[in-house]
Amino acid sequence: MTTQKNDSSQTNSAIVADYRARTGGSAVLYERAAKVLPSGITHDARYLDPYSIHVSRAVGPRKWDVDGNEYVDYFGGHGAMLLGHSHPAVIEAVKRQIELGTHYGSSHELEVRWAELVCELIPSAEKVRFTASGTEASHMAIRLARAYTGKDKIVRFIGHFHGWHDTVAAGATSHYDGTTTPGVPQSVADLTILMPSDDVGAVVKLLESRDDIAAVMFEPSGASWGQVPLPPGFIQTVRDVTTKRGVVMLMDEVITGFRWSSGGAQKAFGVTPDLCILAKIVAGGLPGGAVAGKREILDLIDHASTAAKKQERIGHPGTYNANPLSAAAAVTALSLLRDEDLAEKANRTAAVLRKALTQVLVDEGIPWGIYGQSSTFLIYPNPTGDDIDPATFDPLKQGFAKLKGGRSGPLSGKIRMGLMTHGVDVMGAPGGFVSASHGAAEIEKTVHAFRQTVRALKAEREVKAA
Repeated sequence: MTTQKNDSSQTNSAIVADYRARTGGSAVLYERAAKVLPSGITHDARYLDPYSIHVSRAVGPRKWDVDGNEYVDYFGGHGAMLLGHSHPAVIEAVKRQIELGTHYGSSHELEVRWAELVCELIPSAEKVRFTASGTEASHMAIRLARAYTGKDKIVRFIGHFHGWHDTVAAGATSHYDGTTTPGVPQSVADLTILMPSDDVGAVVKLLESRDDIAAVMFEPSGASWGQVPLPPGFIQTVRDVTTKRGVVMLMDEVITGFRWSSGGAQKAFGVTPDLCILAKIVAGGLPGGAVAGKREILDLIDHASTAAKKQERIGHPGTYNANPLSAAAAVTALSLLRDEDLAEKANRTAAVLRKALTQVLVDEGIPWGIYGQSSTFLIYPNPTGDDIDPATFDPLKQGFAKLKGGRSGPLSGKIRMGLMTHGVDVMGAPGGFVSASHGAAEIEKTVHAFRQTVRALKAEREVKAA
């Protein structure tokens, strides 16, 4: 049975003590950061109690903190670094561009080449509009869907993350009942119809019974890059009913884009949405996002098209849209992804890693699960102490409340710190992203770190062998 203790278990933990002993420089930086940054961080996913590491450099699949500790990195720039850190071709492209200018305030050839690559690789992309982030792309895609259909309601799914703007705040990481989050009026939250993703029949019934729905929006991986996978047939069923009902199918490919395949999840699954949003990999590891999809939808931003149809155009400024530095990185990265099949390389490595981590659980008698899709892996630490056989673990049998709603807490933090003590950095799920630069040496080190971590957790009675 797995047991999880409260925050007081951190006080006498050898795992936490070892982490503190290795990361004194990060502790000092945290004290400075806490005076000027809320929680001492700049992104919620970087939060860790007692403090997160501060990194000084990164190359390929590895990074080093300010104390000189080396880590196999599975944070991967929040999923952006499919090529690995500091890829020489990307670095050269950015160096070349920075000498030519960082911001023209004008159109440039690189943005055209970038758009051509997106349209070449992504099946749904007849046209594309660049943004500065995935959240901005999410915001614009919803506005486009509403304008295109003349309807207001957006169907979303519990736990699916689409950025932090008002329309998508409720139900993503909290407020799974659809009530609003602080700072967002309930009237805005009410424009979303929040559905569970484990019953696609209910989605079909909903769309067939209403005429006020502009779009169905979802992560094709399932909630939060696959923490809660979608049931078989979900995506195709949604495609069929949205087509039948004239509803925009809006696929959030911020993480899956260029990772599930060179053409994203839509290419991997063979289902083409009306609109998709992209970020992370789309900009080659620099800031950037995009909305891509049907020409007639994207043309709602087009000056000539809207004038010809006597429509009011959707305005879309954005100081850093298609910034030349991001475009230089993006063109290089996407060209490499197209020509060298790097997404598939990362997928193969991740599959080997998931199998090896599962074997650690089997060997150590730990009733947890390892799962994931494409080039991701997730550790399920069995927060409710169920009878789980890691060799046959099926995340679809666990349900949302366990897979996402109840997995965070001190135990996940200790897993992360234990892994870091042995030179591996993962995200808070816990889990992470495998890049095309990860290889056998990284897998070997990760497996060793995971084995030592679960043994340390057994010693602290945080987990008991089955």
